[in-house]
Amino acid sequence: MAKREPGERRKEILQTLAHMLENPKGEKITTALLAAKLDVSEAALYRHFASKAQMYEGLIEFIEETVFSLVNKIQAEEANGLKQVEAIVSMLLSFAQKNQGMTRVLIGDALVNEDERLQVRVNQMHDRLEASLRQSARLAATNGSLHSTLDANAYANAVMSFIVGRWHQFAKSGFKRMPMDNLAQGWAVFAG
Repeated sequence: MAKREPGERRKEILQTLAHMLENPKGEKITTALLAAKLDVSEAALYRHFASKAQMYEGLIEFIEETVFSLVNKIQAEEANGLKQVEAIVSMLLSFAQKNQGMTRVLIGDALVNEDERLQVRVNQMHDRLEASLRQSARLAATNGSLHSTLDANAYANAVMSFIVGRWHQFAKSGFKRMPMDNLAQGWAVFAG
């Protein structure tokens, strides 16, 4: 039997948890159910994570690392603030569409009845995303692609609400209403 790389089992646990979250029925995920899916004992799970909350934190960390590295890349490579906002919106909706289980984490659906600090952390992630959108909106107003009297805070909040709304529709439709569907038409409201 080949020896596992360090962190490989931990990654496998998180991938399996994310896959289980893709079930639109949203059954409660227990460590016993997760262990059974992995064909390991619950004790084996706890060798890698101190608690189920820590497993969810691992998923949140993955989401944060992924989306914020992409946000930073967009903001570094695109000079036009409005195009930054549009690219960030598209990336966040595309991420959700490709990662159904993660979408349930992003909207807090998967965190119901879990440690409340998990929802606090997701809320902080939403706030950071909104701050990034605000930064791009200010740039857009400065370079003339958005009206200079537009309130960047209100604009970023409205854009973030649009994103979260699309995530909710996706998850609550059993992953049938795709977040990217009719994006061009929906985005026109925010395009200046």
